[in-house]
Amino acid sequence: MRPLRLALLALLFAAPALAAEEELPPREIAGPVEARVVKVRDGDTVEVEAFIWPMQSVSVAVRLRNVDAPELRAKCPAEREAAEAARERMRALVGEGPVFLTGVSGDKYFGRVLARLGTKATGDIGAVLLKEGLVDAYDGGRRRDWCRAVGASLPGILWRG
Repeated sequence: MRPLRLALLALLFAAPALAAEEELPPREIAGPVEARVVKVRDGDTVEVEAFIWPMQSVSVAVRLRNVDAPELRAKCPAEREAAEAARERMRALVGEGPVFLTGVSGDKYFGRVLARLGTKATGDIGAVLLKEGLVDAYDGGRRRDWCRAVGASLPGILWRG
């Protein structure tokens, strides 16, 4: 009888902990979440108004998942030129219409999310920028030294929209 009582007590105390785990918000949202681009910050970050529920939206910065663009606050002129080319191409790809966020998760910086960004015409904008050489693949580790990489030339710099 005692083992049964102990098992029931263990189950009784474990149940609230299990229920609490299930109530936590998800760490990633598959999407798609429709949004409107408010501003293109640079080649890998946009500000959007995301339409999360009917008649409800949230304004948030979105960093493209798995890519890294050269910085506008560059350490050298070549990186600055590459950053401007990446930003202009991002502007062209997001266009006028809605965008869609998928694989949305929190970012290490407050107020920003990581996501894949696409349009009806372009499923994955980050993949296009990567294919065109305007951004680098990024897994959260060390960033590329863009000054060294673009010092000679970067194929994507030649793009002008």
